[in-house]
Amino acid sequence: MISNMVFKNTALFLVLSILSCGNSFNTKARSEKPKAQDTIKSSKSSTAIEIKTGADDWMTYLPVLKKHKNIGIVANQTSIVNYNSNAKNRDELRTEPATKSMHLVDWLVENKINVTKIYAPEHGFRGTADAGELIKDGKDTKTGIPIISLYGDNKKPKPEQLAGIDILVFDLQDVGARFYTYISSLHYIMEACAENKIKLLILDRPNPNGNTVDGPVLEKENSSFIGMHTIPVLHGMTIGEYGKMINGEKWLKNGIQCELSVVPCVNYTKDMSYSLPVRPSPNLPNDQSINLYASLCFFEGTNVSLGRGTEKQFQIYGSPFLPKTDFSFIPKPNLGSKDPLHNGKVCYGEDLSNAPRVKGIELKWLLKAYATTADKSKFFIPFFTKLAGTKKLQEQIEAGMTEADIKKSWEKGIEDFKKIRKKYEIY
Repeated sequence: MISNMVFKNTALFLVLSILSCGNSFNTKARSEKPKAQDTIKSSKSSTAIEIKTGADDWMTYLPVLKKHKNIGIVANQTSIVNYNSNAKNRDELRTEPATKSMHLVDWLVENKINVTKIYAPEHGFRGTADAGELIKDGKDTKTGIPIISLYGDNKKPKPEQLAGIDILVFDLQDVGARFYTYISSLHYIMEACAENKIKLLILDRPNPNGNTVDGPVLEKENSSFIGMHTIPVLHGMTIGEYGKMINGEKWLKNGIQCELSVVPCVNYTKDMSYSLPVRPSPNLPNDQSINLYASLCFFEGTNVSLGRGTEKQFQIYGSPFLPKTDFSFIPKPNLGSKDPLHNGKVCYGEDLSNAPRVKGIELKWLLKAYATTADKSKFFIPFFTKLAGTKKLQEQIEAGMTEADIKKSWEKGIEDFKKIRKKYEIY
């Protein structure tokens, strides 16, 4: 559900003033230590119109940022502000349809916010790099603001890279899957902010996979940058909620917590469908790919292509080692995949680009590919365990377990996670 708290203008001004002073949102106990999982409360109209992201609710966060000298931004190509230039107050801002769009960095600069550094996650600031590709530091060609890469060997900002920053703004579009690395970047950002006593403000965005929780829970011994926390593959949280959970569960190093605030989405509940206006990464080009992502990404840990090097990434699968069918494709280098798996080879498999939407993780395609591959001993690669977060899934597939039995083994882990998740839900 959307945040229920409807504040009068004076109350909202008080909240913002309290935040800027670094005190608790609890006006009855202003002297208390700041709460690590507080949320900036936004008023909304009772009329449901269009979903507004945290970035769209600029009347909430601009006054906060204007009270700080030096602002850092964690952003990429998804960090877009949609706004109506005729809106004169918060009710109009949150109910009137957007008429213009602008990148968050450009928007903040235009509004006289002193953005001094940009921090770019996997795929880079403009979102054109391959998965896993090394991104170098540089400068934004439009604004001249320095860009610091948070991928490769520098996943966590160093103290010298945060020097002078008063508050850090985080605005990335997540897709709700454990192995999508933006939540791992968030972890390291939060840790760095906590260690360097820098405030963090998350501008929340909807989860395109909604409230769905599914998949095996990661085991700690299999933690990596594609899975840092003991959660299912699909976690059913927005990135703002996820940040609150990282803080509240004390998952940061040594159990430290950062001073975190979240600007929630408006007119949004997680049972709503949400179509991303900008692809979140080069190989997730549309709604279908995002919906199938959690199911087909397991193929990354096998000798089967999931469409990198085609125009149907995460919507098809196939390999030279599967039986010949009426459907085939040949991966070739393209945007986001300079050297795709099975480059230049004919791959046989299935086209799922028009398949009905899934409501969780479907294993049937993975099980079918394993059952029909030419040499089962060469099907899995070690990366599969990192993706699954457990060795059990590969063992279950190799033992011939059915999809129903495999998914039944996930149930307790999912239910235990949901109890934890409930504490941090905003919507």
